[in-house]
Amino acid sequence: MGLDEETALKLSSSFGGGMGRLREVCGACSGIFMAAGMLYGYTSPSDDAAKAEHYALIQRMAKEFRFEKNNGSIICKELLALQKKDDFSPNPTARTEDFYKTRPCVKYVEDASSILEAIIAEKENDSK
Repeated sequence: MGLDEETALKLSSSFGGGMGRLREVCGACSGIFMAAGMLYGYTSPSDDAAKAEHYALIQRMAKEFRFEKNNGSIICKELLALQKKDDFSPNPTARTEDFYKTRPCVKYVEDASSILEAIIAEKENDSK
């Protein structure tokens, strides 16, 4: 994609915890949506056809994450079954072995990555 690792990490650093621990759209989903924009996005805000095509791609990826990967949602707090009483502070939770036992985030990153990989392969095949 033409980005060095440090730049890519900085660009995606806000995505953790469903956007800065707001527990909204899953960071893994946000990441593949951003990558899809970089690869296949539109540049003219007045190009409605390009917008529609791109938005359809994003909606397809979200649907695959929710249903084909059996995650049920793209919303962090729903994926993690968090309640209102749970910690929504901006302070990250310590990343311990116990933390990772209760957080399926690695699976979500793998699911999201596999969706994007499949789309890239599909688009490469379509262009041949």
